[in-house]
Amino acid sequence: MKEKDTKRRSPRRIQQKPAACYFTETGTKPNYKDVLVLKRFISDRGKIVHHSRSGVSSKNQRLLTKAIKKARYMALLPYSDKHAL
Repeated sequence: MKEKDTKRRSPRRIQQKPAACYFTETGTKPNYKDVLVLKRFISDRGKIVHHSRSGVSSKNQRLLTKAIKKARYMALLPYSDKHAL
């Protein structure tokens, strides 16, 4: 009997998260006016980065999400990376 030719899967890549929350290290809270800080937590597609990738605590992640949405509403940040013409 022949052995089945099995394909080996590459091990799943686990991304390491930063050591501590950005906002607890700096002693600030997410603010919709700090556009440069908010851009750190938005992907290249314009999505809000998950807390497991960004390393932000859950409390600050909720505040960060509200700040990003408010900055988008006030046209400080774009909703997406490219707009259709």
